[in-house]
Amino acid sequence: MELQRRAADTTPMTTDGDRPVPPPFGRALCAMITPFTDSGALDLDGAQRLADRLVAAGCDGLVLSGTTGESPTTTDAEKSALVTAVREAVGSRAALVAGVGTADTRHTVELALAAEKAGADGLLVVAPYYSRPPQDALEAHFREIADACGLPLALYDIPGRTGTRIEPDTLVRLADHPRVVAVKDCSYDLLGTQKVMSRTGLAYYAGCDEQILALYALGAAGYVSTVANVVPGLFRALLDAFDAGDTGGAARLQRRALALIEPMMAAGLPGTVTTKALLGALGLPSGPVRAPLRAADRETTAALLAAWRGLTSGAAQFQA
Repeated sequence: MELQRRAADTTPMTTDGDRPVPPPFGRALCAMITPFTDSGALDLDGAQRLADRLVAAGCDGLVLSGTTGESPTTTDAEKSALVTAVREAVGSRAALVAGVGTADTRHTVELALAAEKAGADGLLVVAPYYSRPPQDALEAHFREIADACGLPLALYDIPGRTGTRIEPDTLVRLADHPRVVAVKDCSYDLLGTQKVMSRTGLAYYAGCDEQILALYALGAAGYVSTVANVVPGLFRALLDAFDAGDTGGAARLQRRALALIEPMMAAGLPGTVTTKALLGALGLPSGPVRAPLRAADRETTAALLAAWRGLTSGAAQFQA
């Protein structure tokens, strides 16, 4: 299968003891936005065009209906339709990982089964939010989802949004499940991350753009990037430089990326809002955000476009 060959060809290996393990979803993943029409309807044609563009620019995989993809405000039917449409567009050229996490175990299982039927290759399952279950309940939640479907799971640890940390010991226990294969890490806990990586074969993906190089240097499989929506080649080039032994070049690319990471991810607006604003300014599929999110104002959009132009000037390979 083309996807399996591509993952193998682009792999820095993680290890389980002495056994090399290729990343389950490739190494360069984009947390893709969900395009909408001007009226707010799901724009499947736009999603297909954006997905094709991202894969052509070097993305091994796409995460659909994650936080960046506005999962809280898309319906179950829209989530399934998005997977089906993007699968049609990219075929076997890229892995499709569907975000299915909710605060309700039963609903998450329903979304997982629907994503599998729609053609997803894997599932991104965030820790239940708001209810803040204890670790034993959290472990049972993830195991029930993994038992219910046949797709591999990436667990999403982002306590700043969910209010619940997936503790390192919980991840170590969950690693014994054959379908729990990866972690998208937004914990900002490098010590805890290293503990899990040293004790399991879980593939770690940096989920925060400013930490891509740091986690990759520690042995992560790759990244899931929001900023990659607008510079899909940049972080791919960073990984390639590191794998070639050019650690200085990789560090320069990470620092260079901060010129766009900061206004997109740390400017007081959600990354979904800034990403859609910039994609729209570039003439690429985006559309409005759904309430309660609100669109970026003209001044913010102009600043984002200026930052993007400064970053990509003379580096067409980074561009969307």
